[in-house]
Amino acid sequence: MRSQPDAAEIPSETVPGSRGRRVALIHGFTQTRRCWGPVPEMLADHGEIVTVDAPGHGAAANLAMDLPTAGGSYAAALGTSVLIGYSMGGRLALHAALARPELVAGLVLVGASPGIADDAERGERRRADEALAERILDIGIPAFIGEWLHNPLFAGLGPDNDQRAERLTNTAEGLASSLRLAGTGAQEPLWEMLGTITCPVLCVTGGDDVKFTTMARTMATRFGGPCDVEVVPGAGHSVHLENPEAFAATVTTWLSGLTGGEAVR
Repeated sequence: MRSQPDAAEIPSETVPGSRGRRVALIHGFTQTRRCWGPVPEMLADHGEIVTVDAPGHGAAANLAMDLPTAGGSYAAALGTSVLIGYSMGGRLALHAALARPELVAGLVLVGASPGIADDAERGERRRADEALAERILDIGIPAFIGEWLHNPLFAGLGPDNDQRAERLTNTAEGLASSLRLAGTGAQEPLWEMLGTITCPVLCVTGGDDVKFTTMARTMATRFGGPCDVEVVPGAGHSVHLENPEAFAATVTTWLSGLTGGEAVR
């Protein structure tokens, strides 16, 4: 696998928008750039919408990158953008804002974490991520995706919105690499660095996702700039897939309040 790609090597798709602002969407673990459901089209009135494949996923399966490297590389590739990141994608977006703050006009963090602050807990998670990476390689993608979607975290997803077919396009090697390099266990905690992020931030969670809702409210007190927290009732961790209409409405309202952030052409 290769690391530190050129911008042209980062797979992306664009939904043309009616405004100059660029809004980039970064998916979560086991997903691809096509796992946002109807959200890109719902946001198109508020900018040019770009969806990207994260390292180890989709057409970027051969890119092996840790989060600091990915953050800088993806920020440079996208240019001045508002970044919307879900779960793992939110952690990548945070690293992008730290690596290239001049290019990140705003952050929307969806069920995202700045990392595990406790050393022992982080070490335990790193070992669990390594075991999970080995399991992916052992049982293969179809069996693993079946197991993954049975995680209680995704209880709100079903055949109509779990994006299973797209998840199955991933490779075992790519997902294992992602866990080892960019899993929560491998990530250095960013809690003490949140104060250096001064762009506007929106944290969105589902009301049934108690862990990440609590985390979002704590994060909101740490950022160096304005941070709003919006909780969508009746949705879980994958709020953008469980209730895309409410998610898109929340994000578009927030985007409407931003100034600047015009895309660099």
